[in-house]
Amino acid sequence: MLGLGRFGAAVARSLVQLGHDVLAVDERADIVQKFASDFTHVVAADTTDTEALRQIGAEQFQVAVVGIGTDIEASVLTVLGLLDLGVKEVWAKAISGKHAAILERVGATHVIRPESQMGKRVAHMVTGTMTDFIEFEGNFAIARTRSPSRATGKTLLEAGLRRDFGVTIVAIKSRGEDFVYAQATTPVHDGDELIVSGPTRKVEAFCAQS
Repeated sequence: MLGLGRFGAAVARSLVQLGHDVLAVDERADIVQKFASDFTHVVAADTTDTEALRQIGAEQFQVAVVGIGTDIEASVLTVLGLLDLGVKEVWAKAISGKHAAILERVGATHVIRPESQMGKRVAHMVTGTMTDFIEFEGNFAIARTRSPSRATGKTLLEAGLRRDFGVTIVAIKSRGEDFVYAQATTPVHDGDELIVSGPTRKVEAFCAQS
């Protein structure tokens, strides 16, 4: 993890919780001191210097995450350094469309725009019946929403939601119970929650009428 701002620190913590060894790097000694006991290894280094990256053993990792956002030059140089060292997967945070385009052109494996992506997610939730929404590349989305009243008292097959809306009901949850995989014979009760997947516009249309 290179760059220990709010985004970088959050990613590093989650990786540790998932059981991964994390080498966390930041150029500021006070930041490194702050996180000294949080991650597997915490190092102060100039990540824009390829030789500095080599000295801390960055090339030994298969995946690197660059959380540097506000300093675009430092972000790009860090990505280039990691690629020069042979790191196979480089994930990089971008703060704008132009920043993202530059990172993609220099060879970042994955470019993330957390503020933009979260903004879209929240917008979908506050303007409809969704309680969660994730959109993927290729105009594909997954949403969590209430079951439509037209489906109450019917099985998913009888309700014909896939036929009428072109979406797939992945899972269903009744009050006080856990989500279960949806099947054609699964009954729908009043107040049930659904996990729905499909083309973004069709998911949006389905959730708008739920």
